[in-house]
Amino acid sequence: MKLYHLSHIDLDGYGCQYITNEYFKDINFYNSNYGNEITQKLEQIMSDIEKDDEKEAKILITDLNLSMEQAKMLQKLVEDEKEERDIKLTLLDHHKTGRECAQNFDWYYLDEKRCAAKITYDYFSKKYGKNEKLSKFADITNAIDIWLSDDKYFELGKVCLKLVSDAKEVNRVMFPRENNEYIFSMIKNSQEYYDKAGANIALDNALHKIKKKFFKGFSKDDTLDNLVSKYVVDLLTKKKEQMSINYKGAKGILTYSISNVSVIGNDFLVNNPDFDFFMNINARRNISLRGNGKVDVSIIASELGEGGGHANASGGIIKSFKDSFLYENIKKQVEDAIYKVTN
Repeated sequence: MKLYHLSHIDLDGYGCQYITNEYFKDINFYNSNYGNEITQKLEQIMSDIEKDDEKEAKILITDLNLSMEQAKMLQKLVEDEKEERDIKLTLLDHHKTGRECAQNFDWYYLDEKRCAAKITYDYFSKKYGKNEKLSKFADITNAIDIWLSDDKYFELGKVCLKLVSDAKEVNRVMFPRENNEYIFSMIKNSQEYYDKAGANIALDNALHKIKKKFFKGFSKDDTLDNLVSKYVVDLLTKKKEQMSINYKGAKGILTYSISNVSVIGNDFLVNNPDFDFFMNINARRNISLRGNGKVDVSIIASELGEGGGHANASGGIIKSFKDSFLYENIKKQVEDAIYKVTN
């Protein structure tokens, strides 16, 4: 039975998935913040189950409380598939805003006294056996997530919280699988500091090293910025045709909310001479464009985004853009905006 695991985007949320990954291997991971993103991700999960043609599947949701509307929607989506496939539902959470749902759905488990990672560990360790490292990680996460300021792990938990919140190098919208791999690597490598004297300080001092350790696995040693750029450019190169856009015959690539656009954009264009420009759009509708001498991106910025700048570095804003949590939706909006100004 394949597992489809949706969780939150903080230490507790990714921690639930890290724990699950130690007990199961056939898993699709999804991450979401609150609001409409949860709805989109639930629909994506159901679509993926159908595409995978799974006759039996389990949907696990952790560290997210659903609204009553979302819970009813999910229940109906699963019930509508009964004739085609057997889908099990389990939700493990600790937010009191889920009380109404917990009272109405038997698959909705709520415990306000433990963080979701601890609930998840306790749930699976009872079924499949205890794991000392996972148990300690769950306790550390619990100390910070429910703010046990007198707990012996509280200060270490603060550093672990930062470890995940600052892990922005691999965009979770464009590269969800790689984003999970990166954060799982960070959590795993942080564990070697848990038993050191002054563990919180030792881990804090090692954060840069832990980040580099992941990216050095794909390249020779360099500065962190250069390592990240090479890694992201390699990912973009593999997906460049899926992410390509066209502007008046010029071929470009569209990215979403990446950091360090100048470095990554230039490196991508140098490594992919078949592309003419690089465009990044963010949640605030801002576009950043980079060129490499083949096309004047200030003209694109002016026509498409009422902006401007230099021939190889410009920016603007697409006013019609509405933020999304699925790359396909983001790309379609940009392509629609391009069509409107070029036709």
